[in-house]
Order: sequence, then structure tokens, then C-alpha cells
Amino acid sequence: MYLDFKMDKNKTVTQTIPSTYTGFIYMLKGKAYIGDKEFEGKAHHTLTLSEDGARTVKIQTKDEDAHFVFIAGEPLKEPIVQHGPFVMNTSEEIYDTFVDYQNKKNGFERARNWRSTIA
Repeated sequence: MYLDFKMDKNKTVTQTIPSTYTGFIYMLKGKAYIGDKEFEGKAHHTLTLSEDGARTVKIQTKDEDAHFVFIAGEPLKEPIVQHGPFVMNTSEEIYDTFVDYQNKKNGFERARNWRSTIA
């Protein structure tokens, strides 16, 4: 579930999600108040949803507009291993990914000549 919200000030929305989902809200602009406890979300901050089985999330704005994304889904319940920019399920997969990157294969074929256009 990937939802992009643009809310005017002094508005409220209640978003329904399956009770088995987990997720987060990433604030892009403005402020929003999340849940009954009105957790404040500010621009460039992330609010994680609790895993309490709730089926709805109340989101409101007060004195300013807000723009945010609401991202949620069924947890995979798989192990996670992260090293540098790579995220896999096992240390062995991380090692294999580094080898692929160094050898420019399995998706890294164009990495040899790639240059950032913003750097």
C-alpha cells in the first residue's frame, strides 16, 4: 500500500488498513497529527505505525497544509542483514552481492561507467 496525501489545513482523514499490516508515514511538507494521541509529524520525519492490530489510522492537520506518504504492507517476517547500501536475508547473500558488484554482473553491468549527474 503506497498512498500519497496532500491535505489542506484543519482537515481530518481516517485511513483503513488491514490489521496484519505494518508501516510508516513519511512527512514531505508541513505538519500532521497521527492517531488518537496526536503524534506530531514534521517535514522530513518518519512516523512508524504500532503493531497493535488497529484497522484505522486517524491523520489530521491543524494550522498548516501537509504532504506525506503512507506506506504499509504485510510483514515478510524474514531475517534482514544490511551492509553498506545492500540489504539481503543472509550474510552469504551480502557477500555474493559484493562479488557481483565488483564483477559488474547481476544488475551491476552498467556500474563500471556510471557517473552521478548531481555530484
